[in-house]
Amino acid sequence: MRAIRSATINLAGEAVEHEKLVIDLLSQFERGRISRRTLVQTLATGIAAASAMGMSSSALAAAPARKGFKAVAVNHISYGVSDYARTRDFYADLLGMRVSEDNGKQCALSFGDTFVIPRKTRQPDGKPYIDHVAYTIEDWNTAEVEAELRRRGFEPRKDTEDSFHIKDPDGFDVQISGKNMKAAP
Repeated sequence: MRAIRSATINLAGEAVEHEKLVIDLLSQFERGRISRRTLVQTLATGIAAASAMGMSSSALAAAPARKGFKAVAVNHISYGVSDYARTRDFYADLLGMRVSEDNGKQCALSFGDTFVIPRKTRQPDGKPYIDHVAYTIEDWNTAEVEAELRRRGFEPRKDTEDSFHIKDPDGFDVQISGKNMKAAP
């Protein structure tokens, strides 16, 4: 049996080698586990999906693997609160979080490599809310991270030397940061 080499792009935008999939499908067909119709439909669906993306089979085979970032930690969570001092004291007292960068309007509450930033709410009605969640990624390179975000259609907003903000599909603010972004000691 001659192996069929092809690739396709999955929903996450990654190039995926399909040689094993095709061999597995043919093996299942030869053993009578799937019908000829199921085999043909499965293979045709993959080809149709690739065609719908406007990619030739040679372009698919040569497609480089696209990878997103690798999140390694929640860097911090920033949120608005109704009473900043009460919130600061609650977390410091109950959970032993270390208070730093306290300017009377917000602070960093650290624990391990993560911190939270409570601040006076910016909502007109005074209600608490999550402002954003920051994720630390591996292998931070400012230019490469910005280029990848733009390639994916985002409009990254630079915040610090080691971070950008974007909106997730539901409109939530997500901050992507390097390992050097930490609360001050």
